[in-house]
Amino acid sequence: MLDTESQTKGPSKRMLALKDFEAAAKRHLPRSIFGYVSGGVEDNQSLRENRSAFAEHHLLPRVLVDVSQRSQAVTLFGRKYDTPFGIAPMGLSALSAYRGDIVLASAARAANVPMILSGSSLIPLEDVIAAAPGTWFQAYLPGDAKRIDALLDRVDAAGFETLVLTVDIPVYGNRENNIRNGFSTPLRPGLRLAWDGLTHPRWLLGTFLRTLMQHGMPHFENSFAERGAPVLSANVLRDFSNRDHLNWRHFDQIRSRWKGTLIIKGVLSVADALTARERGADGVIVSNHGGRQLDGVLSPLRVLPEIVEALGRFPVMMDSGIRRGTDIVKALSLGARFVFVGRPFAYAAAVGGQGGVLHGIRLLREEVDRDMALLGVRSCEELSRDLLRPTASPSDGEYSASVLPAAMKPPTPADSMRPRGLANSATA
Repeated sequence: MLDTESQTKGPSKRMLALKDFEAAAKRHLPRSIFGYVSGGVEDNQSLRENRSAFAEHHLLPRVLVDVSQRSQAVTLFGRKYDTPFGIAPMGLSALSAYRGDIVLASAARAANVPMILSGSSLIPLEDVIAAAPGTWFQAYLPGDAKRIDALLDRVDAAGFETLVLTVDIPVYGNRENNIRNGFSTPLRPGLRLAWDGLTHPRWLLGTFLRTLMQHGMPHFENSFAERGAPVLSANVLRDFSNRDHLNWRHFDQIRSRWKGTLIIKGVLSVADALTARERGADGVIVSNHGGRQLDGVLSPLRVLPEIVEALGRFPVMMDSGIRRGTDIVKALSLGARFVFVGRPFAYAAAVGGQGGVLHGIRLLREEVDRDMALLGVRSCEELSRDLLRPTASPSDGEYSASVLPAAMKPPTPADSMRPRGLANSATA
């Protein structure tokens, strides 16, 4: 196991949980940048839903189990990772932390977990994969076939082996919080933006001006095969083509061209998950984009069990709302093969750079290890729905099994006789 303690410096040492990074990042970052990272859409219903869903499942530990040889290592797509979580794709990470994408990817590689580079990143994908081989790439598809092929060829030539296709953004969500906080992409120069920077001198000097002096004006580097628009511009029209016409035929085009691992991210329905498998995807990530697209949409945790049940041994992963080791344990118990965590690691990078991200990974990994011991399980394969109970109904004090999908109902005595890891025993 990697010793990240010795690499943790500065304020990160005072962080005892992932939530502590958020409070520190709010002080460190300009209001516009922090609002972009932290916000959802419209009334933030889905943002809140992503957290509340975890609270509706309670853990049921087993005792007097020898857990001295426990391990949270998992195998995914033929590679063994030290822990069952990775870093989700986050656009514009180089605005919140100096060389943010490289910081996140390098920390993930050092900790032996996957990091997914966002297609909306500001550092060329070639630089990121060179710094951290094994990084995954997440694509927002261009709007026409030639540009799709050109982007795929560029990603392949750079050496990426895993492509994550985000499919839940035919149009952009209504991110009113960005407007209220003075954020746009590209950023619009003005007095408000200037004041935002001047009142946060550590960020201004350590991230923005340092980037300008050493690397020039950041651009959207990875949306197309060619370089995109600068991040700071008087023109607020983002240089992305429309995606509302994209359909499964475009996925077929990608599958025929991309020879590596292909994952679809943004699935919330059983029908879409089945279609993804039938058309050749190697895995799906159940996700609502961190509550940043369609407000009022279900938490991925709520639909995860029925998707897992429908797909069987097919790799089903999840993101959105994960903040604690117990969240990871609950997701794996409901059938997820792996999970991804986003915002907390963006905050950790902003506050403490690579050391901060490593510290965040260590905190979460230690929580998972402790939770497994207290639950009485020795491996992620032993996590199953037998270890969960849903929140009791406030009206009658009994489990609300009658309103749950069959996959989420409390087990019957017959169910308890099956091997505990059956729902999550396959490796990719």
